[in-house]
Amino acid sequence: MNIPFDIVKGKGPVIYDPLRTAEAVNEVREFVPGEWVPYVGQALNILREEVKNEAAVLGFVGAPFTLASYCVEGGSSKNFSKIKKMAFAEPEILHSLLQKFTTSMANYIKYQADNGAQAVQIFDSWATELSPVDFEEFSLPYLKQIVDSVKETHPDLPLILYASGSGGLLERLPLTGVDVVSLDWTVDMAEGRKRLGSNIAVQGNVDPGVLFGSKEFITKRIYDTVQKAGSEGHVLNLGHGIKVGTPEENVAHFFEVAKGIRY
Repeated sequence: MNIPFDIVKGKGPVIYDPLRTAEAVNEVREFVPGEWVPYVGQALNILREEVKNEAAVLGFVGAPFTLASYCVEGGSSKNFSKIKKMAFAEPEILHSLLQKFTTSMANYIKYQADNGAQAVQIFDSWATELSPVDFEEFSLPYLKQIVDSVKETHPDLPLILYASGSGGLLERLPLTGVDVVSLDWTVDMAEGRKRLGSNIAVQGNVDPGVLFGSKEFITKRIYDTVQKAGSEGHVLNLGHGIKVGTPEENVAHFFEVAKGIRY
């Protein structure tokens, strides 16, 4: 997209020339996945062929506000002061960047679906740095636009939305139109279910730290989560990624217990 970057060990994404002016945003190109990342489509096709229908093949994309955060801040951030300065002092510049990411990510989801992805998760990792009123301006409408666009061409493709630390925004997430809201572990599953309503599925939300516990403890937490989520519309998962150093045998135990659950 004409945004030079690198992934630096211990730091994550580093944007060499952060986007902080209208001129810089104007230079951002729309993402053409088939031309620029053909290997993603190839990988998805290979995966579908290998797993047959014994497992689902998942795709994922970054959400517009989260992508914009990296590009404006220059990488990961603790206080998000630069993108908030843009949002509150020059909102038209940020809206222009968000629209470019929105169009691009909608196309990227469709590309992944056309090449074998059977469900796609949208990660809005930094949207929860926004207050509710600012989420409604700088994230929600763009997420909804992505969902609407994808559903026009791929109405049966399940779309999942994950935003870490989303407890303060929970009621707003279903307004995007996604099929599944993924909860992190800071929200009680039963309370999350109640707040989200009955018309949307949930994913999660066992604390990844639980996998450092005993197998008995892991089993207990899995059953607690499943019991609170109910017997319909729940994808059992962790509430975030697996932590470095997690015992592999405990990860295996998580899967074994999960696959053995019957309703």
